[in-house]
Amino acid sequence: MATVLQVYTKAIEEGKAFGVLSGDLRILISHDMGWAEPIDTLFHKDEEFAAEPLFLEQYERLKKGEPVEYIINEARFLHHRFYVDPRVLIPRMETEELIANISERITDYFDPRNWLVCADIGTGSGAIAITLKSMFSNWLITASDISSDALEVAKKNIADSNLRVQTLQGDGLQPFIDANMNLDIIVSNPPYILNKDEVQDSVKNYEPSSALYLDKAHSVYEDIFSKYKKVKKGSLLMCFEIGYDLKDYLIDLMQRYLEDYEYEFIEDLNGLTRFLFVYCK
Repeated sequence: MATVLQVYTKAIEEGKAFGVLSGDLRILISHDMGWAEPIDTLFHKDEEFAAEPLFLEQYERLKKGEPVEYIINEARFLHHRFYVDPRVLIPRMETEELIANISERITDYFDPRNWLVCADIGTGSGAIAITLKSMFSNWLITASDISSDALEVAKKNIADSNLRVQTLQGDGLQPFIDANMNLDIIVSNPPYILNKDEVQDSVKNYEPSSALYLDKAHSVYEDIFSKYKKVKKGSLLMCFEIGYDLKDYLIDLMQRYLEDYEYEFIEDLNGLTRFLFVYCK
């Protein structure tokens, strides 16, 4: 039986022609062997690779460009692991930054120890809602999605987290309006890509297009801005992940719909405009 190092080295060499990343190989190997971290692949490199048949089957999928997270049905997000499959987007580092910015800036708007009512609109895997609930246990968090398939994934992750997060199905703010909810915080990572040519093949071919591309005729941003008064009981903070090229579009929407507000565009670690925080007094 081959050792871990032998299988890993051969896979790296063969995978060069397919753009296979060494980090993805370590994720696969460590997952198949039941190790806690991808780096364990190197710590156990001289052991026999008992999971080689499973790995080779998964490796063929990896060579075709399928995201490793879908192959193992797991994505890491901050200190959590979430179940993912092609019904939902794979949580990304930029969304981790959204959570970090909320955590750092929330005291500018509210006392985070209070019982704040928070909506995660377009929850997908539930990563945002669950992570916020783990950080702010007093918050009353409800996660929504227009997709019943996506909401099934979110419900699985909520159940696995043992945290109290409610779910609603529906488009934009409407399910919260229908439930007569008053909100303090809205968080959303909606579809925001304008240029499909900028999307990597692995994303374009495997992740749900309905969660990727912005249709300005049916924009979650516009839906929230146009209906926000129906869920606003006092001050309202809205936190969005946005596309780097949406600044002018979003300023126009805010000027059209919002009253008595202030806003801030925030760059991500790559220096791209990535987040919008809007505070309605």
